Amino acid sequence: MPVVTVTSLVLPDLKTHCTFPVRRSRYHKYLSARTKAWFFRGRDDDYKKQCATFKGLKPALLASVTYPNAGYPQLQLCSDFLTYFFFLDDLSDELGKADTKSVADLVMNSLYHPYTYGSSTRISEMAKDLIKRIAKTATIGVQHRFVETFDLFFQSIHAQAQERTSGGITTVDEYIMLRRDTSGCRTCWSLIEYANNLDIPEEVHEHPVIRGLSDSANDVVAWSNDLYSYKVESSRNDTHNMLVVVMDQRNLDLPQAVDVVGKMCEEAINRFKTLQTQVPSWGRIIDEDVAQYIQGMADWMVAVSVYWSFETERYFGKANKSVKTTRLVQLFATLILRRPGSRGKYRLTNNVVIIQTVHCSSTDT
Repeated sequence: MPVVTVTSLVLPDLKTHCTFPVRRSRYHKYLSARTKAWFFRGRDDDYKKQCATFKGLKPALLASVTYPNAGYPQLQLCSDFLTYFFFLDDLSDELGKADTKSVADLVMNSLYHPYTYGSSTRISEMAKDLIKRIAKTATIGVQHRFVETFDLFFQSIHAQAQERTSGGITTVDEYIMLRRDTSGCRTCWSLIEYANNLDIPEEVHEHPVIRGLSDSANDVVAWSNDLYSYKVESSRNDTHNMLVVVMDQRNLDLPQAVDVVGKMCEEAINRFKTLQTQVPSWGRIIDEDVAQYIQGMADWMVAVSVYWSFETERYFGKANKSVKTTRLVQLFATLILRRPGSRGKYRLTNNVVIIQTVHCSSTDT
């Protein structure tokens, strides 16, 4: 088996292709302290230490550039939700199938029954608070989309936990479908409607062009995030990443996989721009809401692929500004690459990623 030492990677230049302007809410300065107070309310100092990973996260900044036209109450909820979502996302990465299901049941029961569900856990109380605040101004359709897409997120991370337990790696097509739910983008899209007081009929959401725009924006956010989070995820042997899937399925090394995923991001951006020119008309009022909804997805794409990912310390730590300038990421691990014609099972030993090889015969499927 050939051994290739990889100590760094060069990120693709997505800024050249994701040319949407970065817009920021004028309420940005008010958000951070209040979100922090909301999230840590009722928590003791020991629990705060357990949440040290949130230092440098900057969810309020992300909210201010993804929902820039929102009124202050709606923007504050979006900031609170993003903090809560990152917490759940990190928690799910550490849990097995049974624990993931338990957390999902807790959150979803709180969202479906915010006034009657009996749990007093902090996770439940935050979920109840969020849905009650959303219900104050959102239409029934938006409320349903928020809860239903959150349910899809939990179903997908349960599937991800099963994948983690088995040690297997999905195909590229399977990963794309699963990643559109594990990204949480569908729930964030529902908040575009909430934040901007939109009322878009379900049949509009189901139109092929609108679905295509949603999937394209979702892909850009998810795959660019996979590029930026690879350093952290590879250090903990997390294979739910497009780079890992592409390396496994297409017999590529890491630099080649980075190029492929970068081109996939470019194609998704171009697909979004093309679909923008094909949006049909449903009448002036609906068309205005649809235009704001599409703008919201564009705000998310540029925020994650170009701007916020290099402001937060979530992916690159204190080197975030340097990475933004140079696009050079120093890696933790040495990769031992599997030989062509084999399929791999990943494990981590002493901070070295090892792909154990299994010979694939011509009859393997």
